Amino acid sequence: MKIKSVILFSIFVLLIQGISVAQLSVYNKANEYYENGQYYQAIDLLRDAYSKVTDNNIKSEITFQVAECYRKTNQPRKAEMWYKKAIQKKYSNPIIYLYYADALKMNEDFEEAIENYKEYKKLVPEDPRGETGVKSCELAIKWMENPNGYKVANMKFFNSRESEYSPAFAKAEYDEVYFTSNRDGATGDDVHGGTGYNFSDIFTSKQDKKGNWSTPVPLGENINTEFEEGAVSMSKDFNTMFFTRCERHKKDAVGCMVFQSKRRNEEWGKAEPILMLDDSIVVAHPSLSDDELTLYFVSDMKGGQGKKDIWKVTRTSPEGDWGVPENLGAAVNTPGNEMFPFIHDDGTLYFSSDYHLGMGGLDIFRARRENGTWKVENMRYPINSTKDDFSIIIEKDKERGYFSSSRDGDDDIYSFVLPPLKFDVEGVVINDKTDAPLAQATVKLVGSDGMTLTNETDDEGAFKFMLRPNTDYVFIASKKGFLTGKDKETTKGITESQTFSAEIRLSSIAEPIELPNIFYDFAKWNLRPESMVALDKLVETLNDNPNVVIELRAHTDSRGSALANVELSQKRAQSVVNYLIEKGIQPARLRAKGYAATMPKVVDKKLAEQHDFLVEGTKLTTDFIEGLESEEQQEIAHQINRRTEFQVISTNFQPQE
Repeated sequence: MKIKSVILFSIFVLLIQGISVAQLSVYNKANEYYENGQYYQAIDLLRDAYSKVTDNNIKSEITFQVAECYRKTNQPRKAEMWYKKAIQKKYSNPIIYLYYADALKMNEDFEEAIENYKEYKKLVPEDPRGETGVKSCELAIKWMENPNGYKVANMKFFNSRESEYSPAFAKAEYDEVYFTSNRDGATGDDVHGGTGYNFSDIFTSKQDKKGNWSTPVPLGENINTEFEEGAVSMSKDFNTMFFTRCERHKKDAVGCMVFQSKRRNEEWGKAEPILMLDDSIVVAHPSLSDDELTLYFVSDMKGGQGKKDIWKVTRTSPEGDWGVPENLGAAVNTPGNEMFPFIHDDGTLYFSSDYHLGMGGLDIFRARRENGTWKVENMRYPINSTKDDFSIIIEKDKERGYFSSSRDGDDDIYSFVLPPLKFDVEGVVINDKTDAPLAQATVKLVGSDGMTLTNETDDEGAFKFMLRPNTDYVFIASKKGFLTGKDKETTKGITESQTFSAEIRLSSIAEPIELPNIFYDFAKWNLRPESMVALDKLVETLNDNPNVVIELRAHTDSRGSALANVELSQKRAQSVVNYLIEKGIQPARLRAKGYAATMPKVVDKKLAEQHDFLVEGTKLTTDFIEGLESEEQQEIAHQINRRTEFQVISTNFQPQE
């Protein structure tokens, strides 16, 4: 801040000759408010100065400052407009492109934001925020198109036309909530020059047995004062409260400290500061660990990673003194702002950041300790939005709680819940050749978690199972007279309830079963590589049906020497058998037989549907083929006759161990 003041002073010196005393006086007053962080009050003064100052360089600087005031008072639409205006006025600092892109992203204009992030990256290639900004826009688009399953709702019971934020559970039953608000009824009725809102107080609301929340009321005078209070954290027994109080000092500067109050006879006692540093240092947003030995908080004290960081202090007993503040380190803290920590009973740390890769503004993150360090994860949409999302609290045993967000304008409190995932599979077992449903087929479910269930198909061949989250499943269908078949499904990585569909096709052992896509070169018997997919499926089928013995049959068309065709078809059948043996199928289960052109194909329903010149039931004999109208039709018929298939010849094979 001091460096910027020097720069601005230098501008004044260089340009004062081109600015009237009146113009300079107007701008000096506006700039004083701006430099003191009184952004809300500075807006009108800066806009007034903008209309009176004639020097283009000063107007450019004022334009940027107005945009900054709108950004810091959470008005991204107006910020976007003034950043764009600053760019048009040739504002010289390339940071303008970064902040303009940030505003565009918050307003969900992702494509334009990406272009400005790229421009900033080109001008300041050493700053990672350009590249990060592009990635954040891409992720925001992806996450909004694929929500993660949380259900979010505005808590209209808590919220007013003013700001409500930083909820905290006030009872173990989760039926009372403390939160921060600057609504009517707050003790501090002075207006904060930085935000334009009244000073905030801590309010409470209780839920009755019907689920209705009471009208929020402020806590007593020992908690709320003429200054700002908020951001509560409770002890395990809910009889000690930690909260933030920000007191106004000289020149409107505000210093924040963490206070503690103990409950006595249902009343909160006088609050006393427990973390006191220099007036110019922020100490805020306390969160107490489950064992009450660690207190997390936010501060801009020296020794941090950036602007505001998350720190912690520890003690050896719940009544002991707090030790020396310790920064959580670079895994959590960044060059930006990390705020509003919440430490869950299971040790997971939740916090908000405007620098970690997110959707825009402040995003909510969770961090878990892994191998001695924090692993940080964005909570994604709809917990996060392109606006500010912060100050989350979560129940002990359920993925349910509250958080704060400015997604609908002013800060409001939102509820969230991750509904239990429900998965079902609705399947059907059908005859592979006729497509007819197979009733009374047995279907066995096998889960990777060890669960097995058995069901039977109804008259329509249908079956249904309930599935569990994060599990791989195999559905195995069997019926007398058919080869066993199966299908697979997984619920791993699925974040929303879903009903899956399954189709299991069973092949009758009463008829030959054709192997599709088995290819050989002309007049050769070596298998071409594209044949391996179908043969690998046959290997799987044989492994699923370990008691069957099959005859591999190869057929040629009727052209050429009968003797040569017999030899060729036998070698082709044997090449398939050899491949199956290489894949581990026992030789005793396999027979190879070449039939040359002695078993013409009989047209089935599927072939008739594919070729309008073929009629179901027709045998593709030489006479029939030669009687077809065109050479193209004849070639298709010959191709159909050239096939590889297998016939089950036994179902009582005993595998050798």
